[in-house]
Amino acid sequence: MARHGSGRGWYGKVLGAGLGVTMLAAGVSVWTAQPGFAGDSPPEATAPATPGSDVKPVAVTIAHASEAGTRGVNITIDDGPDPVWTPHVLDLLREYGVKATFCMVGPQARAHPDLVQEVVAAGHRLCDHTVSHDTAMDKKSQTYQSQQILDAERMITKASGGVRPMYYRAPGGAFTPYSRKLAASRGMRPLGWNVDSKDFERPGTDTIVATVENELPNGPTLLFHDAGGDRSQTVEALRRLLPRLKEQGYSFGFPVR
Repeated sequence: MARHGSGRGWYGKVLGAGLGVTMLAAGVSVWTAQPGFAGDSPPEATAPATPGSDVKPVAVTIAHASEAGTRGVNITIDDGPDPVWTPHVLDLLREYGVKATFCMVGPQARAHPDLVQEVVAAGHRLCDHTVSHDTAMDKKSQTYQSQQILDAERMITKASGGVRPMYYRAPGGAFTPYSRKLAASRGMRPLGWNVDSKDFERPGTDTIVATVENELPNGPTLLFHDAGGDRSQTVEALRRLLPRLKEQGYSFGFPVR
């Protein structure tokens, strides 16, 4: 999980690049499988997406603020859904009455539609986290970026039973002006983070909790993971953090759109 860091340095001026979404060129290999992710073959290239009547463009700037206001906290969960750990996370969120945003990898959503639908039924929001979780996708062509974003959008929407992702989070923060503009045109607000729990490193529950508490002054959007390996430390950290943050007067919401 390279390139995770502060999400505050991603703001950039949107360049005047056109939104020429094209199909993948035949014969080009784009699959970069990540450990623990479903799928071991290249995703199918798809036709260009045409915004429909249900798609309303949103802002291209990277969201960090919370709809819950100045004492709001946004819980965001990346890389799932996972059949082992996502149910544990959902149970905790339900126990403490917390809504979260789940940034899903396309093949994971396709492999576990029951979990995607459970996330939606519980009132949480969906986020497009690409097909291959390629943290270097900002170095790749616009065709590649389009395929990663649009194919994942389709996989997640199909798995959910028709509920579209409301956000787009680039793996490792590898946004580009083009990818942000493309996602926004599809109604997916680019989503950053302010607090990286570093739970993907499995540093220990105490360390994850301390990291979140120390970095919370940086902003309201917290980054955790429910897939890509053993997430028992994440579950235990959330078990401590959710009630503690409530006791401190924080409320839980969604990132602004």
